[in-house]
Order: sequence, then C-alpha cells, then structure tokens
Amino acid sequence: MTLATALLEIGYTIEVYSLKDGPAHTIWKEIGVSVSIITISHKDVPVVDWLNYDGILLNSLEAKDVFSCFMQEPLNSIPLIWTVHEAALAIRSKQYASAWQIDLLNDWKNLFNRATVVVFPTYALPMIYSAFDAGNYYVIPGSPAKAWEAESMMAFYKDDLRAKMGYGTDGFVIAVVGSEFLYRGLWLEHALVLQSLSPLCAVDNLNSNLKILILSGHSTNNYSAAVEAIALKLKYPRGAVKHISTDGDAEGVLSIADIVVYGSFLEEKSFPQILVKAMCFGKLVIAPDLSMIKKYVDDRVNGYLFPKENIKVLPQIILRATSKGKLSPLSSNVASLARETAKNLMVSETIDGYALLLQKVLKLPSEVSCPKEVSEIPSKYKKEWSWHLVKDFLNSTYENKSLRSYRFLEKVEEQWNNTQKVSSDFTNATDDSYLFDFWAEERYSEMVDSRRRREEEELKDRTEQPHEKWEDLYRKAKRAGLLRDQLHERDVGELERAGQPLCIYEPYFGEGTWPFLHLNSLYRGIGLSSEGRRQWTDDIDAPSRLLLLNNPYYRDTLGEYGAFFAIANRVDQIHKHAWIGFQSWRTTARQASLSRIAEKSLLDSIESGSLGDTLYFWVRMDMDPRNRLRQDFWSFCDVINAGNCKFAFSETLKKMYGFKKDLDSLPSMPEDGDTWSVMHSWVLPTRSFLEFVMFSRMFVDALDAQMYDDHYQTGRCYLSLSKDKHCYSRLLELLINVWAYHSARGMVYINPVTGMMQEQHTVNNRRGKMWIQWFTYSTLKSMDEDLAEEADSDHPRRRWLWPSTGEVVWQGVLEREKEQRALQKERRNQRRKERISRMKARRKYPVIGRYVKPPPLEDKENLNSTMDTISPPLEDKENSNSTMDTISPPLEDMENSNPTMDTIKATK
Repeated sequence: MTLATALLEIGYTIEVYSLKDGPAHTIWKEIGVSVSIITISHKDVPVVDWLNYDGILLNSLEAKDVFSCFMQEPLNSIPLIWTVHEAALAIRSKQYASAWQIDLLNDWKNLFNRATVVVFPTYALPMIYSAFDAGNYYVIPGSPAKAWEAESMMAFYKDDLRAKMGYGTDGFVIAVVGSEFLYRGLWLEHALVLQSLSPLCAVDNLNSNLKILILSGHSTNNYSAAVEAIALKLKYPRGAVKHISTDGDAEGVLSIADIVVYGSFLEEKSFPQILVKAMCFGKLVIAPDLSMIKKYVDDRVNGYLFPKENIKVLPQIILRATSKGKLSPLSSNVASLARETAKNLMVSETIDGYALLLQKVLKLPSEVSCPKEVSEIPSKYKKEWSWHLVKDFLNSTYENKSLRSYRFLEKVEEQWNNTQKVSSDFTNATDDSYLFDFWAEERYSEMVDSRRRREEEELKDRTEQPHEKWEDLYRKAKRAGLLRDQLHERDVGELERAGQPLCIYEPYFGEGTWPFLHLNSLYRGIGLSSEGRRQWTDDIDAPSRLLLLNNPYYRDTLGEYGAFFAIANRVDQIHKHAWIGFQSWRTTARQASLSRIAEKSLLDSIESGSLGDTLYFWVRMDMDPRNRLRQDFWSFCDVINAGNCKFAFSETLKKMYGFKKDLDSLPSMPEDGDTWSVMHSWVLPTRSFLEFVMFSRMFVDALDAQMYDDHYQTGRCYLSLSKDKHCYSRLLELLINVWAYHSARGMVYINPVTGMMQEQHTVNNRRGKMWIQWFTYSTLKSMDEDLAEEADSDHPRRRWLWPSTGEVVWQGVLEREKEQRALQKERRNQRRKERISRMKARRKYPVIGRYVKPPPLEDKENLNSTMDTISPPLEDKENSNSTMDTISPPLEDMENSNPTMDTIKATK
C-alpha cells in the first residue's frame, strides 16, 4: 500500500487483484485503487485480459495459482515482477529432490523462469533460492514484514515468556546474534564475543543471573557442544551459555532478551534482518560500527556501537547500559527509539528501488503519458510505512507467516500427488481390463459398420443409379478430397453454419485467449499459429492457408490483419456466406462483444437488406480506454502511434499510388459528432470484404516497404516509442474506417447490449469530402492487376511483400490457365484417339478348327457295316457317280479346297 501510494503520486495507475477478500479491501478503496476478487480452482484460470496492463506485480509464493495463464501465448510477453518474501520453498525443495518429485520441482523452476524479475527483500534469499535461479534475480532491501510480525507477536504473547522458556524474572539475558550467511569464521567470532563478555561474570549484580544465548544457523549438536566447550574454557558457569538454532524459536529468544549483541563482523549490503526484528521487539541493540549498521543506528540514540577492531569495550558498554542488574532508564529510552526506527527502516530504498525497476522493465505504449522521475516522489511518502491504514486490524490476529507458507506448499504437494495418482491409476487400468474393453468395443464397432455397409450396397444395387462418365466421377471425388484437406473443418461445423447469412471469425493466438472465444455456430475461430489451436473445434489454421503467417516476424507485425489475408485467400473454399465479420477476442475480454439480442438484431438487418452495402461495427473509438480525451480520428491515430500516424499514412499512400510529389493532405476524416470503429470488430458483405482486402494488401505492402529494413534489424519503428514487434498493427486497426468512408459505404454502429442501430457519417453529409476516385473498385482492380502482372511476368528478385499476402491473379494468369486446361483436354483426346486406332490396327488371326478324336476300332467296324447297309444299288451308284462327276469341281479347285476337305474328313 505504501508503494502503491507513491506510484500513484508520480503518474501510475494501479488495479489490485486478490485471491481472497479481507479487511484490506476497504483500505485499497480509500486510497483510490480498485480491487477485484478472483476465484481460482485447481484446473481453472482467471478470465482476465492481462494485456490491458503494462506490467504485473505478484506478491508471495501463493501467487502460483495465477501463474498458469501467464505461461501461455500471448500473455507470456507481459512484464512480470514477482516478489518472494518466504524461504519455505527453498527449504522444501531439498525434500522434492530427495523424494524424486522432479516434476514438481521443475514446475516451480518454470515459474521462476517465467518471471521477468524475481525480487527479494534480503540478500540471503537469492542464495537460498540458487537452485531456481534463471538469471533474473534482483534485491530491493526493505520490507515492513519483520516489524509487522514483531508487533503481532508481542500482542499475541501477552503472558510471561521467560517463565515458559525456563528463565526467571530476575535473570539478565544477553542474546548474541549474527549474520544470516554461514561462513567458516563464524565459530571464531562467537568465541571472541564470549571472551569479551566473560568479565561480566565477575560483576556482583550479573554473575548469578547472567544467561548468554547464542543464535546462529547451526542446528547440529556438534556446534552446540563446541559452544559449551568454549564457554567452559572461558570459565563461564555451567549452563550460563547456550546455543539455539535460528530454525527454532528465534522470536521467543529475542523477546525475552534484555540486550541483543550483534556478533558478526561481516560487511553486508543491507541492514541485518535479525537486528530489525530485535529492535522491533524494543530490545537494546549493541553492534559493531559496520557501514550498513552505522547508516541507520546512531550511537547512544537508538542503539550502541563499538569499534569492530576493539571488541574488548563491549562489557564496558553493557555495564553503562545496566543498573542494578536491569537496563537503565536511559537504555530503555534508547531501545524505544530503536523500535520506532526499525518500524520504518529502509522505506525510501524500497520505494526508489521499485520505481527504478518499473522504469527499466515496463514498455509503455505511445498513448500512455510517461510517469514522473523517481526523484520527484514527495519525501512524505518515503518516511514511513503506511501503518495508519492498517492500525485497526494490525494486532487483531497473529499468524506465523512461515507456517502459512508451509500449509500452502502442502496444499500444492497434495494436488500434485493426486494428479500423479490419477495418472498412475489410468495407466494401470490401461494395462489390463481397459485394453480388453477397448478392443471388445472396437471389434463390435467394426462388425456393426461392416454390416451397415453391406446393407447399403445391397440397397444401392436395387435402385436405379444415374450413369456418368468415369472422368467426371474421378474429378468430383478428387475435388471433394482437396476441399476437405484445405478446409480442415468437421462435418458438425459445416452443418451448423449451413444456411446462415453471416459468419464472424475470431482471430486468436495462443491458449491464453481460449476462454474469450465463442462456441456457437455464428462464430468461428481462426488460429494465427498452428501450435496454439483448439483441437476439439473446427477452427481454421491460418498459416496453412497463408504461408506468410509461418514467418514469426509478419505474424507478430500484422497481428489480426493476418487473419483477413488468410480468409480472403481463395475465400470460396472456406467461406460460403454472403456476409463476413470479425471480432477481436479482446472485445469479449472487455465485455463489449455482441449479446444475443444484438446478434439477432444484426442478422435481421442483414436478411432484410434494408441498409445495403454497409459496415456494421460495435466497438466505438470515443469509448476506447486509450481515447479518454475523445480526440478526433487522426489525433487518436497519432496518439497510439507515437505521433507519427499522419506521416506514415501519407508516405504509404504516396508509395501505393505512385505519387512523386509530396502529398499535401490526407483523406479527410471529419469530426462531425459521430464515431469510428476500433479493435477489428465489424461485419461486411463478403464481396465488399474482398475489395477491402484488395486495398489492404497494397497498403500494407507500401507500409512494409518503408519500415521493414529498420524494424527488422533493430526492432524499432517510428510508430512506437520503444522496441515493438507489433509495429504496424495499431495503424492497421483504423484502416477499415478510411476505406469505408471514402468508398461511400454505409457505416452503422450497433449497440452490443441492446442491438439498437445508429448510422454514422451519413453518405449525404460526406459529399464533397470523399476521395472516391482513389477508392473505387475499378481503380483498385487495375492497380491490383498491374502488381499481379509484374509479379507473374517479371518475377522481380527484390524483397516484396505483396505476392505473399494472397493470390496473384490477372488476365494473363487466367488466359494461361485456360490454355493449360485446353491443352490438357487436347492431350487426353489425342491419347484416346491413339488408343482407338491401335485397337483397329490390331492383326486378326483366323479361327483354328477343333480336333476331334477318331472312334475306336470296334466302333469303326460297326460303322462300316452300317455304311454297307445304307449304300445305294449299283445303278443308283452309277447314277450317283455321274452326278458326282457333274458336281465335282476341277482338280485345281480341289487342291485349293484340301484344307476344307481335311476338316470335313476329320469331322466325319
């Protein structure tokens, strides 16, 4: 809250999202910050358009539940600053490695890698989290967490802790603390401190009740034994010196101590956290005069300092600070001042550190006014934390933050274990019964399908079928297969959209946009990248329809404009409706998409045809958050394009139309009280859409020609204040208005909630203001054909964007295709004629007679006797001979007839 107040003062706008509602909700509203409560289950993600924000600040490890949406496109490019206060995960990660929970460990590592910057409030935490280091660690020292914990603990532990911990009320306890870092000379420093404090054992008021507690990170029994051995060597009474690990009840030790001695001589970059906590407990602090400690502790004002080269003065300082075995009134006053100092320690460093970090990390768009410099933050915001805002519930409850972190990690581990268990159960089921059931069901399905096909074939044979040529059937089957391969759509989607006059396409990129896409038949998704497509829908794969979108540079630069080019490329194969529309997924995220009532109103207006060739849109420029001053068209375009929209538009038109002289003016977009369309949410007749794409292809080509070289090499373009991979997109977002206005199209705003329609910029009021001769279909068509002829005939070798944004069609291409089809037909006819001629010229061989086997001998005798019986009388025989002589042919003829006679004889 303190940081937010300071950032608001220098020009930042802040919104708060919380996973849980609580008393801080009201406080955020008091300082002018809106709060939204988001509920996230194990599998769901918050439906929030995070692209509305220039940066995101996450606080604590519990922000893990929100990280899933920031890992997906296009939300993975948002600057993310994650502040981690807890050390619980670093300690727990050692158990993950030993228990072979590698996937859970890698999951946390991916989160640390996703963050743009991971901020730690101390220099010890980055060392503890070294296993997760992705090169993005940053330390901003300072946090009110220790002071808050101390205040809450003191209010919670109202009873006498000394009695609970076994120390009498009349004892004098000195706590020796040190650095958070563990190093080899730590035991030597403890020995020197014990040696310097040994003269206190001879003091009458302290010798019997003196207790020295050494707090350090060593939790082994060997170190405790070593400390006790050193104490005995220095002639301390048995039990007077005790070692306690900081993993134990360190807060309890500090709360019962009378004096806290800082016994480390290591120069650190920030004020020691253990001293902050001790000062917040109201304890008198005695520390060496190290540079970081002297910066915040004034000797004898809010603490005591001793020379680090002369540790022997330490007992003298303690004796001056005590009186009759207790702290003197002066020392008590010093301790109370130290408490106030520690409560507001390093506020200025924290605020300046975050403000400088935001300046380096955030990439502000051109329509955003830059915040003030860090030096201009008023000093009153840097003096103290905003304790007055939380005073009502500061001491109401006490919750150990470490325990809360461990509970959260246990919850994460439980969810992860349940996921692993479900996965293993599924695998086990697959190994035995699941496979059997699967194959049984598969065999039954195959049997049913074969029976159905057999019945259909039988019924087909009984019905009269029309006869077609084989070439026609083959051509139709091939065309159907090609169409299905190119459409990539499912039968259900085709049937749902059949008969509709309109289809609205929703371009998207990445899984992060899926929650904002519609699923009813009026809408259809078009994925700008094949990797982030929804697999269970009939979404269009834009890169397969337009190869240019496989290039990441143009996919990012064109943005949603790439979807326009992909749909227009052979539009009849994918879009079979009279009207076409587009809606940005960000429109749905802003809750500005068409309602059911508005959809019905739009369809009724289209079917009635009362408004004719009209551009319908439902996102207004005057209501856009980027246009809070409600500027006119060109001023708004300049604002979102770093002040260079007019210049870029003028230069592009000159190159597009081939003007050699300077263009003195731009197409007029008058301020007549009406509004314009933004965010690519509009509807057009399909025929007009193709005309708009024809104009857009030439405009984008001319724009790319003047910006590509510098933008591709450096990442900078004059339409943005910083490096921006979406350079062209903001200028192209407004191009539909220029084309619709100057091509005399109707422009109608439809209220996305009520469906009420209101015409904008009526055609009658535009007369004399439109550049119709530049935007007529005949002009654009002739320019398009000229470009197509150049690309098809000349084949220029220069880098040229226009041929890659769609089809290259001109009269020469059509004639060549017609000639090719005629040539192919002629070749087919020639091959058919040659086949027929070969069949006619084929040699025909004579028929060879069949050989008949003669009868057996006995059958031959029987045949002779029968012939004798049948033979005629002699006179008849003679007569028959004369007759035969008459009938018999000449000799030469008989010779020629021998083959026939042989056949007859063989037959006989």
